[in-house]
Amino acid sequence: MITTEAAFARYERLRPILPQASFPETSRTGRTLEDTMGDYDAYILDAFGVLNRGEAPIPGAVERIAQLRAAGKRLIVLTNAASYTRSGVLAKYHRLGFDFTLDEVVSSRDVAFAHLPEVQGVWAAITADGDDLSDAPAGHYIADLHTQPELLISAAAFLFLSTARWSDADNARLERALQFQMRPVIVANPDLVAPREDGLSLEPGWYAQTLAASTGATMPMFGKPFGNAFDEALRRLPGISPHRIAMVGDTLHTDVLGGAAAGLGTILIQEHGLFRGLSPAPFIEASGLQPDWLVQST
Repeated sequence: MITTEAAFARYERLRPILPQASFPETSRTGRTLEDTMGDYDAYILDAFGVLNRGEAPIPGAVERIAQLRAAGKRLIVLTNAASYTRSGVLAKYHRLGFDFTLDEVVSSRDVAFAHLPEVQGVWAAITADGDDLSDAPAGHYIADLHTQPELLISAAAFLFLSTARWSDADNARLERALQFQMRPVIVANPDLVAPREDGLSLEPGWYAQTLAASTGATMPMFGKPFGNAFDEALRRLPGISPHRIAMVGDTLHTDVLGGAAAGLGTILIQEHGLFRGLSPAPFIEASGLQPDWLVQST
């Protein structure tokens, strides 16, 4: 586990490779998303820290989504959770009580799969337990690195989907393999950390940035804050002006920065995600990443 301060500092060091955007001078404030409904016709929702924390729904979030839907608001879930298929992620939301449809869910895994380059050989995937890779795109052979560790040497490329079974020692082994023979590494989750019930977990973006620093490798990333993820989300909201769409999230460097770079309104949820138990004000001041709205909870 890691602290919010450490995660924030690392995100700040990555600013040169993150999208550029402009921000308002001040944020409007509210208690929940209900206070923002006059400003927006559609909401693009992060999952962790907005809908759920780990495997538990955020109190009141199910009811808030129902209220937004009843008011005619369009809804899209845009998640960097790449450990499972989109249908698997949807099933999780349904277990938590949400009523999203498959068309309303965009995962960074889907975006990465849609952009996989052609390679001559096998993709070695860093996966969560139980991932059968059944949604792998046609024309690409993707195998599980955890069950076939010899792929460290023989794989043509690597696909980073999950840290559920990954450790510093695993990352060191991959580092040595890349130093021996440089190969493409695609990162399907740019997040450095994610909020869980007991703290912040390290995510693929954290390990990938460590690898990039030690090997000099360029590692294309798919998901927030990058435009490839927002392009797919916006494709599902035709006819709505971007300024009438809000990106709702719990982090400054993925949700607020990414949403602003895409020309969207931005809403930072304070109580359940990266800034749980903290005021986001000093982090906003230090980074200049000012959301349009600051609300306490979903």
